[in-house]
Amino acid sequence: MRRLGADGPEVGAIALGCMGMSEFYDAVPEREAIATIHRALELGVTLIDTSDMYGRGENERLVGRALRGRRAAAVVATKGGIVRSAADPAYRGRNGRPEYLRAACEASLQRLGLDHVDLYYLHRADPGVPIEESAGALAALVAAGKVRYAGVSELDAPTLRRAAAAVPIAALQSEYSLFTRDVETNGVLAAARELNIALVAYAPLGRGLLTGTVHSTGALAADDLRRRVPRFDPGNVEHNLALVAKLRALAQRSGASPAQLALAWLLARGDDVVALPGCERVAHLEENAAAAALRPDDETLARIDALFPAGAAAGSRLREHAPSRSARP
Repeated sequence: MRRLGADGPEVGAIALGCMGMSEFYDAVPEREAIATIHRALELGVTLIDTSDMYGRGENERLVGRALRGRRAAAVVATKGGIVRSAADPAYRGRNGRPEYLRAACEASLQRLGLDHVDLYYLHRADPGVPIEESAGALAALVAAGKVRYAGVSELDAPTLRRAAAAVPIAALQSEYSLFTRDVETNGVLAAARELNIALVAYAPLGRGLLTGTVHSTGALAADDLRRRVPRFDPGNVEHNLALVAKLRALAQRSGASPAQLALAWLLARGDDVVALPGCERVAHLEENAAAAALRPDDETLARIDALFPAGAAAGSRLREHAPSRSARP
């Protein structure tokens, strides 16, 4: 178990990201997705993570259905602040205005079927709204009892400090894995620790690359999100899979899978780090959850660090797009 922030909730060291249950990856039957959430709670994977943008709200509805009769066992996290367009599926705008975040939170609660969520994140900062205003909206939601704890996602270190001055922040969600170690070098992890904010690491398995089960981009579905991720591009993916092969060899010596060793390495970075792998199926959930019990020795951790220094992966973690802009729907 790990605590979010100075006085936030205790959650399992491994969390469950539900995004892929509704969109972006291979579709799964709803019964399998719900069974995965139920099994997570049985195994102590208590932080259940969704967002209003995943499936344009359908993922929250799914999570709400899965939690009926099990609400007390879960720490429910959702997010607001990214705006999508029905006319353009690829569009991603940002809206951090207080009135928008209040309305977005209310809509999320309705879809989830809850009177409050445990953790509500500003999904991305809005470049057209001072972070203090968006953070103030989170503070107001906490004061109103709609949200127990505030979170933020993908903020740089200076912006994180400004947000934390406006509202107590329990968790910062950022991409962090063997392939993405930016938070260690750009000051974000240091700032989070200075402010006593837990780091919830999303994509800790490199969007599946670190599991050792992805063998080529060609095997992915035509609409799979990863076809738009540079690390899966021809030339890059071969380099990255060669690194994963070396991780697999280390994992075999530890009696673990590559995914489990990658998660165990991440948890060893500090007791303030929670791993948030996305998962849609019970078997994968059970494999991920077992990683919380692994304790790689110092030699194994050092060998992993030598294999995966910052910048080891070929290709950036995201495709470069035009700068994100404020959305004014």
